[in-house]
Amino acid sequence: MDEELSIINANTRNEKIRNFFINNKNKIIFGIIILVIIVTAVYSFDKYLTNKKKEISDNYNSIIIEYSENSKDETANKLIEIIGKKDPTYSPLSLYFIIDNDLVSDKKVVFDLFKTIINDTSLDKEIKNLVIYKKALFYVAEIDDNENELLDILNPLINSESVWKSHALYLMAEYYYSKNQKQKAKEFYEKIISLENTNPDINKEAQKRLNRDFSE
Repeated sequence: MDEELSIINANTRNEKIRNFFINNKNKIIFGIIILVIIVTAVYSFDKYLTNKKKEISDNYNSIIIEYSENSKDETANKLIEIIGKKDPTYSPLSLYFIIDNDLVSDKKVVFDLFKTIINDTSLDKEIKNLVIYKKALFYVAEIDDNENELLDILNPLINSESVWKSHALYLMAEYYYSKNQKQKAKEFYEKIISLENTNPDINKEAQKRLNRDFSE
């Protein structure tokens, strides 16, 4: 009797499963098709991004290898084109190469390229902070030494917990020191040594500066 009930229950269960698939056949097929389309689209997009990255990488490496003093303008134009592609790796590298080799004489053009990378390129947080710091260095060296403008550039670092915070503070301290604004410089040096996580070399330099020039 129990065995017969078990067989009946099993048959009933199998019938329900079969009926479910029959009644929902179209929905199941549609779901499978959608799943296949999604998987294919994701794979295709990932492959597209990989190929695009490789294309930019090959292009960048080719430009750098072929660079010479006689091809500055051509090299600059090609690297600016890569910056325009907003690649998180090769756009910043292109800008650094332009600066290191002084490929663009109009410094405001270079300054605008920093804005493209910082504002429009998807960067890792600390890579972005590094670019901001380099922008500040470039501004002081090549554009102007306006205090408010420099602070505007560095404030995202100064008001953060970035690994580049101590670098930003030290740059402002040295800026004020060079302008003989000793009290402001001292305040920034003291901020550096009060940080829990600071660059040890910068901390050492700030401490030396305080001991040498501000000790009473």
